[in-house]
Amino acid sequence: MEASTLAITILWSLLFIYSILGSLDFGAGFWGMIYGKNDQTSASQIANRFLSPTWEVTNVFLVIFVVSVVTFFPFATTLLGSILLVPVGIGLLLLTIRTTFMVFEHHTQKYRELMRLTSGFSGLIIPALLVSILPITLGGFVDYENDLPVLHYAELLTHPTLYMHIAFGLSTELFISAVFLMDYSKEADDWSAYQTFRKHAIWLGPVSIAIAMLTIGTFPSEANWIVENIEDNWLWFGLSVFFFIIGYTLLFIKKRDGVRGWSRFAVTAIILQYGIAIYAYGSAHLPYLVYPHLTVTDGFTNPSTFYPMLIVYGVGFGILIPAFYLFWRLFLKDRRYLKQP
Repeated sequence: MEASTLAITILWSLLFIYSILGSLDFGAGFWGMIYGKNDQTSASQIANRFLSPTWEVTNVFLVIFVVSVVTFFPFATTLLGSILLVPVGIGLLLLTIRTTFMVFEHHTQKYRELMRLTSGFSGLIIPALLVSILPITLGGFVDYENDLPVLHYAELLTHPTLYMHIAFGLSTELFISAVFLMDYSKEADDWSAYQTFRKHAIWLGPVSIAIAMLTIGTFPSEANWIVENIEDNWLWFGLSVFFFIIGYTLLFIKKRDGVRGWSRFAVTAIILQYGIAIYAYGSAHLPYLVYPHLTVTDGFTNPSTFYPMLIVYGVGFGILIPAFYLFWRLFLKDRRYLKQP
C-alpha cells in the first residue's frame, strides 16, 4: 500500500470514529433537551448521564483528526483552510460555547436550563455544519480566482444537495444515538427510557436510509465521477444495507423476558453498517480530496516524514487505548454509575 493511501485510510478511520462518537454525543444532547421536562420518561436523565463524561472523549478524537489532517496532508491545508473557513469556524465557535457549558455544568445550577438548550440545539447545528463540508468536495462549488481558491456560497446555499446532506447527517446522528441509548438504558435497567429510545430508533432507521439514497440523486452534475464510483462499489453499499436490515430487525425480536429488541446486537450491526458505508464512500471519493483541484497525492506529506510520524501516532494510541478501555468500564459498564439516582 502506498504511503498516501495508508495515510488517507488512517484519516478516514479517525473520521469514522469521530462520526460515531459525535453522533452519540450530539444526539444525546438533543434527546436530553427534548425530554428534559417530560415526567413520563427518564430518557433525559439517561441521555445526560451518558453525555456527562463522554463529550470529552469525543473532543479528543476531533483534535486527533484535525492534527492528522495537518501532519499527513500539509499541502492540502491552504485549499481546505480557505474554502472551509466559515462552516468550520462557526462549528468551532459553537463547540467552544457548548464545551464551556459542559465544564461548568455541575457548578451553575442557575443556568442548568440554558445549558440543556445549548447542548440540544448545538447537537443539531454543529453536525449540520460539519456535514456541509461533504458536498463542497464533490465539485462545482470551488474555483480558483487570481490563483486563490474561492467557495461559491450562493451556488452552495441554493443547491438541494447541501440540504439533503444535512438531512442525512442529522437523521443518521439521531438514529445511531437512539439505538445506542436504547442499549445504554438496558444496562441501567431503565425500561421507560429503553422503550422511548426504541420507539425513535424504529422510525428513524428507514428515514435515514431513504434520505441517504435520495441524497445521491441530488449530487451536482460535476459529481458524476463519484456517482460512477459509487455504482462500481455497489457490493459494499449493498452489504451496508444488509447489516442495516439485520440491525433494524433486531429491534423487533422479542426476548425470553418478553422485552422486544436485542439492543446490543442491534448497536453492533448498525455500527458495522455505517462503517462499511463510510469506507465504501471514502473509496469512491478517491483519488480526490476536493474535486477536481486537490488529490490525495497532491496534498500528501513527504513519505520520509510520514513513517516517523506514524510511529509517534502508534505510541500515542498505545497510551490512549488502555485509557479508553478504563473509561468504558467506568462510565458505560459500572452499574454504580449507571443506576445512580
